[in-house]
Amino acid sequence: MQEDVEAAVPKARPRRVWRRRLTVGLAVLFAAGTAVRLGGLETGVFLVPMAAFTPYFAVMALVVLGVAVVLRSRAATAIMVVVCACLAWCVVPRAFGDGAAPAGGRALRVLTANLNGGRGDAAVLVDLVRRLQVDVLSIQELTWSAMVRLNAVGLNHLLPYHISVPDVRGPEGSGIYSRHPLRERKGLFQPVGHHMPVAEVSLPGGSPVEVVVVHPVAPVPRTVPEWHAGVASLPPAPTSGPPRILAGDFNATLDHAVFRDLLATGYTDAADSTGNGLIPTWPHGRSLPPLVAIDHVLTDSRAGAVATQIFDIPGSDHRALFADLRVRA
Repeated sequence: MQEDVEAAVPKARPRRVWRRRLTVGLAVLFAAGTAVRLGGLETGVFLVPMAAFTPYFAVMALVVLGVAVVLRSRAATAIMVVVCACLAWCVVPRAFGDGAAPAGGRALRVLTANLNGGRGDAAVLVDLVRRLQVDVLSIQELTWSAMVRLNAVGLNHLLPYHISVPDVRGPEGSGIYSRHPLRERKGLFQPVGHHMPVAEVSLPGGSPVEVVVVHPVAPVPRTVPEWHAGVASLPPAPTSGPPRILAGDFNATLDHAVFRDLLATGYTDAADSTGNGLIPTWPHGRSLPPLVAIDHVLTDSRAGAVATQIFDIPGSDHRALFADLRVRA
């Protein structure tokens, strides 16, 4: 009996050593992924899409930390503690917001919706505009047929002013609909991607507000460089002139370096600032639930959100994002 136990001990020890080494290797892999996220080093057809899943990467890191603790691997535990702390610093604040809603200012209710090549349910969208008392609607993937359906259910009565660049089909079309008079703005930037109209909204009680419909191409393997150029081409936050709002399908998340560079010019993400930054908006209505937040409303330093909400639009692969803003200029 004793000989059997002694024979089992040498077999058990190599197994434990192998498990610990594997855990250390996994920890090093997570550390490398975290370094890519912190350094904004994602490039190419693999890392760019993967960066969008950083919140899930953070959850997996907690699991690996737990495994390292159970296996009593000091090296892996030490690495994963640092990894989890860094990822928490990146991700957790999105669930709480900054707690600093803007004081005063004029109300501006903005809704952005991607219609999935015009297939989004027009009646549901117009009902949202009515119930939320939307002032400005930013539409992506607007087709001629979708525009007819929207007007048939009353959008042109709720938001009588519009600047539209619809398309026959596909993702190219976009439009701005407003409760207040619009003036199209040309030459603000050179869009890279789909149609991105710009308009000044004559908001009562002060200076006009500039609204940009955003829709760069998606970062699929053959379009990653064009996607990066599209997000990088968006106009930086101004400190003078009309307050600027960017609203639309950015095809980017808060974990993409090019999107964070845009925020660093002086923009605030409405969902992030109100504690809804982790609520995914895409894909909707498919076999998978929504996974990533790629639809955004950004405001410069003279505006901010007091509340945001996300709504399903039947027929669309995106969820609509509503932002109740206050504009101080």
